[in-house]
Amino acid sequence: MKGSTAYKSIHKRGLHIGLLPEMAAAVNPSTPIVLDHDLDVFPDAGRRLTVARYAEHVDDLAARLWAAGVRPDERVVLFKSANADIWMLAAAASRIGAVPVNLSPALDATTVAALLDRLDHPSLITDESKLDLLGEVPLADLTRRVLTTGQDRPGATGLAPLAGSPRVRPVVRPIDAPAVITHTSGTTGLPKLVVHTPRTQAVRLVPQWRLLALMRRKDTVAIHIPFVHSRMVAAMSLALLKELPVLLLSRSEPAEVAQQFIEHRPVFVEALPNSLMEWEELADDPRMPFGSVKVFSSTFDAIHPRTMSRLLKSSHRRGALFFQIYGQSEVGPAVGRAYFRNSAHKANGRCVGWAMPGGAAKVRVVPRGGKTPSELNPGFIEVAWDGLAKTYFAEQDRYDTNRNGDWWRTGDVGYRTRFGCLHMLDREVDMIPGVRSSLEIEDVVLGRLSELSELVVVPGPDALPVPVICTVDDKPLDTDRWRAAVAEFPQLADPVQIPQAELPRTATLKVQRLALARRFETPQEQV
Repeated sequence: MKGSTAYKSIHKRGLHIGLLPEMAAAVNPSTPIVLDHDLDVFPDAGRRLTVARYAEHVDDLAARLWAAGVRPDERVVLFKSANADIWMLAAAASRIGAVPVNLSPALDATTVAALLDRLDHPSLITDESKLDLLGEVPLADLTRRVLTTGQDRPGATGLAPLAGSPRVRPVVRPIDAPAVITHTSGTTGLPKLVVHTPRTQAVRLVPQWRLLALMRRKDTVAIHIPFVHSRMVAAMSLALLKELPVLLLSRSEPAEVAQQFIEHRPVFVEALPNSLMEWEELADDPRMPFGSVKVFSSTFDAIHPRTMSRLLKSSHRRGALFFQIYGQSEVGPAVGRAYFRNSAHKANGRCVGWAMPGGAAKVRVVPRGGKTPSELNPGFIEVAWDGLAKTYFAEQDRYDTNRNGDWWRTGDVGYRTRFGCLHMLDREVDMIPGVRSSLEIEDVVLGRLSELSELVVVPGPDALPVPVICTVDDKPLDTDRWRAAVAEFPQLADPVQIPQAELPRTATLKVQRLALARRFETPQEQV
């Protein structure tokens, strides 16, 4: 079975992540998968695997889960330390017909308890550190069973002693049944549980399959995104189906990333926007860790032109590009746009792109407050296609409030230009009176002040826009340079500088703007 044949089969029958490693191994068993960390559930496996070995591990874990009592249709929550074995465990649960529920390791115990309660007695797979974190949570009341990646613990069954359990035949779920559950970032409260089906997951691969067609050879793809995210399903699926060597990164420290890139020389890099910002300093590394990269890709959040420009200029590859995808967990990839080395620095970062080729989502902007959508009166951005998530688990009413027939309201506001480019200006909940776009201000000022490592504009007292800044190495801000950089934005209050470590973030490293804004409900010391 060739990769293209496997892809066509998935597009027709749906994406079942429990079958994917086996399918990929049938295409090319020797395709390498390299990790920058050890697997918690297979501590002796090493950091260099093949797709065949990866598929064998998934089959092994599926047998262990079955021996532990997990059965088809059961919800299996994965809440453990960040590790590539999360995806393996999710695939193993899927392989026996269960529904993996991927929870971010960054969630606190109170949030996890609330989600376990909503899921109505799921099984829980965790590890020792997270089990300790949940020490005050009544797991016996909230779960069907608790499994750990290691040895038995009081009240928990270890997967390690179940090694060697009899293998189990795969169970294929119906194409429109729940297959994987992930969650939203929780920037506005308790995360919503997003239900994906084999059909919705397969549809989302279509436009991205064409993006990977830019890679003419079997070159390495580096992936640094949360292992629990719905985006990880697509990223791993595409890489495996394309027979591409994979470098899975858990660590984001620039020095560690540089070493991995120098050793493995990836040609395609997908990473979180804020990780890419953190890696900007590597553009000046004389070892040129990004020299081999042909395509940078990102989604999740706004990516600033400064970041794209610096990364592209550090590549040695002719025609290097940065491909930004605009979407969200509920809709998948909606639109996209390529940026190039000689123009990224002057690009309008709010232009997030056009419909992606081949079976892509439809996007429209509808009036807000009865006004025709425009740059000064942005409308609601809505998306329609078969890739929309099926529902929010146990919150159908909440899902229905965002769904109007075929159309899903994203919660973002923007407009379309006469050339058809979608401009996303802000989240509706983040809009500030008198500010056309907080994200636009951030794009412009970050491009002017290289000493800034982060800038977030949030509402302060009396809804006055407050720029919260972080600097490289937390050095003091040069106020004269600041004033010159923001001269065209007189509506801004004086900046507030905080250490970067104090920024409240989601699991995908988005800044939690509402939480940050709450810091300014009382007067703050300003620089």
